[in-house]
Amino acid sequence: MSGINMMMSITKRSTGKKLLEFYEENGLTAVLCTLAKGTAASETLDYFGLEVTEKIVMMSVVTDSTWKKVKRTLEDDFQIDVPGTGIGFLVPLSSIGGKKVLQFMTDGQQVDKIEEESVMKDTKYELIVVIANHGYSEEVMDAARAQGAGGGTVIHARGTGLEKAEKFLGVSIADEKEIIYIVAKSEDKNPIMKSIMENAGLSSKAKSVVFSMPVTDTAGLRLREVQ
Repeated sequence: MSGINMMMSITKRSTGKKLLEFYEENGLTAVLCTLAKGTAASETLDYFGLEVTEKIVMMSVVTDSTWKKVKRTLEDDFQIDVPGTGIGFLVPLSSIGGKKVLQFMTDGQQVDKIEEESVMKDTKYELIVVIANHGYSEEVMDAARAQGAGGGTVIHARGTGLEKAEKFLGVSIADEKEIIYIVAKSEDKNPIMKSIMENAGLSSKAKSVVFSMPVTDTAGLRLREVQ
């Protein structure tokens, strides 16, 4: 199965519209955008000849083969490898909650075999990512806590997508969204994701999409140990 990843690009806001058009032209129909600001120290900025600029963060799911093509254009046309321009990187996904969600997220990309869950890395912790309609983060967290999850972090974002979202998921990707990050032990991941899908999933008002990423290490994180 082709590797499936979360692609993140961080660029100046002024290039956001052009970059989004490029992604959509290459079949990346579900892109989440959120605003950010650089935090580098002034001496670091001076060293690299950079200025403090407002950023835009874009997130989309890509296969390994799609990334190779996208990366080439990011470097050649957007010159993202030039210091101060931006950065693009991949985080491998370890599972996606539901075949319908997987089909939508990888629509138009070559995937050898469609599965609801693909374990890509054996790690102690997992980052569960939930994309829900605005205002439903508490419903998501209630479902997650019912299976032992601790706290979560909520980020406000706006999605950009085509009409295909309605066809596959019955949800508009262009609406305002809340992204909820939950770090959990790997053995707790499946029950937590299942609870979210059942109680705050596509059949609910939250219309949540859920997937997970492997976490290779943690610091300052106290999770309840299994006795």
